[in-house]
Amino acid sequence: MECKIIPEKCIACGLCQVYAPDVFDYTEEGIVLFKNKPEALSITVDSQNAETVTTAYRKCPVHAIELAKSL
Repeated sequence: MECKIIPEKCIACGLCQVYAPDVFDYTEEGIVLFKNKPEALSITVDSQNAETVTTAYRKCPVHAIELAKSL
């Protein structure tokens, strides 16, 4: 699964890190970034984190997370 973040939409609510702490982190301003690849705007999510990332995607109130199936 591919996961894309849209930092411009992020309101720093913290829900994505609550639901998927192994994948998401934040800048000093509280804006979402990927924990292991802070410069990236998209990553491939492994099966171990797929469920938590999907939950974070569903809970994001401003749709700053997008998901797509990997090819």
